[in-house]
Amino acid sequence: MIQIHTMPLGSYQTNCYLVWEEGSDTCLVIDPGYEAQQILLEVQRLQKTVEAIALTHGHFDHVGAIREIAESTDCDVYVCDRELTIPARLSAGPIYHTHTYGQGDVLQVAGLELQVMHTPGHSVGSVCLKCQDCIFSGDTLFAGTCGRTDLPGGSWTEIVASLKTLAALEGDYRVYPGHGPSTTLAEERRLNPYMQ
Repeated sequence: MIQIHTMPLGSYQTNCYLVWEEGSDTCLVIDPGYEAQQILLEVQRLQKTVEAIALTHGHFDHVGAIREIAESTDCDVYVCDRELTIPARLSAGPIYHTHTYGQGDVLQVAGLELQVMHTPGHSVGSVCLKCQDCIFSGDTLFAGTCGRTDLPGGSWTEIVASLKTLAALEGDYRVYPGHGPSTTLAEERRLNPYMQ
């Protein structure tokens, strides 16, 4: 069973997620935007080892702690290949990574299987990561709303299409967004005006 530890960090309160399979000694870090030392201390407290970092997109508030964590743990870092084209001012410089992924790719890390869904709109390379009954939605889908599209690489048309793709998924999922509280896909289908 998947275990998820949420850490809202930095001035934007970006949700960094530590994710692992129950009983595993290794974990995955999703969107470490700030405070690398705090993340590493929490990993140590949980008695885990970081196997990889996965990014939902490359904006600075989601990537700021990558290099320090990667250098401390020698872990792999995954980002959507399309995200490497975003302006450096949005990512605070080149996005540190060791691997890229895209639509339909399956990632096997820390005893977990993650399916990559390319969900552009907030940025050109935004992805959602499906893992068991969970979706890590980055800044595509939030509880009750969706991500902004006014930054370079954003597109209202594309985010609407991405939200329709999420709404059409069979069954229910727990949704863990880039900011704010977690929710469920069923709840968002029912109440979120952008999912109608």
